[in-house]
Amino acid sequence: MSAELNETDLARRRHSMVGDQLRRRHITDRRVLAAMEKIPRHLFVPPGQRHAAYEDGPLSIGAGQTISQPYIVARMTELLCLTPTDRVLEIGTGSGYQAAVLAELAGDVWTIERHVDLAEQAEARLTGLGYHNVHVITGDGSMGLPEHAPYDAIVVTAAAPFVPDCLKEQLAMNGRMVIPVASGPHQDLRLIERVAREEDEVIAQDGDTPAEAGEVSGARRPGGPCFRETSILTCVFVPLIGEHGYPR
Repeated sequence: MSAELNETDLARRRHSMVGDQLRRRHITDRRVLAAMEKIPRHLFVPPGQRHAAYEDGPLSIGAGQTISQPYIVARMTELLCLTPTDRVLEIGTGSGYQAAVLAELAGDVWTIERHVDLAEQAEARLTGLGYHNVHVITGDGSMGLPEHAPYDAIVVTAAAPFVPDCLKEQLAMNGRMVIPVASGPHQDLRLIERVAREEDEVIAQDGDTPAEAGEVSGARRPGGPCFRETSILTCVFVPLIGEHGYPR
């Protein structure tokens, strides 16, 4: 590591990232902020990109994949409302950075990556940093991981053509899933909540009340399990490849 990228300077950049990119953009969950202040993001990017590890943007990690910009990681994590005992599933391990953030906040974390090399590198990185509550699986993340379901939270870090029913079914009651979904020429980050009452299924805009949400979408599915969908923001992710995603 060059003199310009010593540990003190990297820690200073990480602190600035939390203040300038997260707090100023209204990330308020103290546990999320503390996790991202603690985790050495520069260890999750290729050595040649460490100088940019704390900048406000995604970075390539190889195999056509990226590590998401810090704000998106924080926003998606905050939406999950994690507790220390939660069981979490992540679809798309990538470098392992998002899994590390989840591991700081939850109990057990299962994370799936379809690229063998990325999965092996992420597992070694996470183990080396002491995250023994993260279980890295190589496989088709679009199918979830039903053998360990239900999950209190699911986070998908690749854009799906639709919300897979199999992932909804793996949510525990009152569980929350954050997933980017293709919506016309754009991608829409959505919060999916499995609600306890048999309410109508609706697609809402962030901040809407349930009544307003029904008026906006008119999409309803009475009876059975109920899932409330809230549109959060537009986003850009690599595609979710798999049986319940896009073809290879």
